[in-house]
Formats: sequence, C-alpha cells, structure tokens
Amino acid sequence: MTDTPTKQEIQSKNDNNVPGAMPVEQKKNNRNDRKRNRRGDSKNLERDSDWQERVVQIRRVSKTVKGGKKMSFRAIVVVGNEKGQVGVGVGKAGDVIGAVRKGVSDGKKNLVRVPLTPNNSIPTLSLGRDGAANVLIRPAAPGTGVIAGGSIRTVLELAGIKNVLAKRLGSKTPLNNARAAMVALSQLRTHKSASRERGISLEQLYS
Repeated sequence: MTDTPTKQEIQSKNDNNVPGAMPVEQKKNNRNDRKRNRRGDSKNLERDSDWQERVVQIRRVSKTVKGGKKMSFRAIVVVGNEKGQVGVGVGKAGDVIGAVRKGVSDGKKNLVRVPLTPNNSIPTLSLGRDGAANVLIRPAAPGTGVIAGGSIRTVLELAGIKNVLAKRLGSKTPLNNARAAMVALSQLRTHKSASRERGISLEQLYS
C-alpha cells in the first residue's frame, strides 16, 4: 500500500518549487514576528496611557531678529503617572500643539521619583528654591487633601500625593514655582534611607 501525499505536503512542495516564493518556515517566522510587534506596541500604549499631562501655562513670546520679531508659543507642561513620578517641561514652537508636544517630551526627560507614605503623603517636611520662588511642603493627616495652589498643586496631584500642605513663599511665577516644587520633592528621603545613610537604627533616629 502506497502512502498518498497530503494536501499540505503538496502545497509546500509547490510553494518551494515556485521561483521567488517564500519558504513555509520563513512565512511562519514572519507571522510570529508580527504578533510580537503587535504585543510590543500594545505594551507601549499601556505605558503611555499611565502618564498624564496638564498644561500649566501657554504664553505668546517673541524673539527680535534681523527682519523684525519672530512670534512663537511657550508651553509649561507637568507630566506624571500619579504613582510617585512627576516632571516639569517647557516647550517652544510656532504653534500651540507643537509647543505642548515638546513640553511633554521635555518633562519626561526630567522625571523625579517621590517617596510616598501609605497615606499618600510625603515622609518629611521639605523646602525647595528656584530663582526667586520658595515652596514649603509638609505632610498632612489622612483626609486633608491637597492644600496648595497654582502650578504647585498640579505638580503634587500628578505625583500621586493626596494629603499635603504647601505654601508659596516667594515669586508668583508659575514656572519657578513648579521647579521649586520639583526641587522640594527631589530632596525628600524616607526614614529608612536616612537611617541607612547615617549608619544608625530607626529606633535611634526616632529617639
């Protein structure tokens, strides 16, 4: 009794005999690569969806050049994932959309990781300074909320802080206040990291 070839074997032979045709194994590999690329694209979309952007200020600025004045837009954007990461970016472009897009990319380049307590507050008091702006941030009890204003409030909310007290002590400029808040958040340390740096135990730190 002779073995008759199946349809798949006949089709694979015909595909291999056709000049310029792609082998069956190579086709399968290409399909697998496409599936992997789709999975990677979906993961990148999920990562991008975790981030939130808020525009703090959009101003029309000008630059004096040889032929006159060149007008453009400046956007101050705060980027955060509400999980302890936040950044402030500035973008300039000829249109508002381009300025916001540049501000978002600039904010993601200057991210700061914020240590959060179980009550979604900060561990210790902190004071930040940038230019003529001074920002004081101190922890608060659960249920207090975010007591802050202007660009400082935007930075704290996108960092994921739910209970905090903040006070602006210097300039009212939104960009300087946002950067001063970033300086204050970058200086925060947990009690464990402070005791580790000082080489003492937590009991000695609290005493």
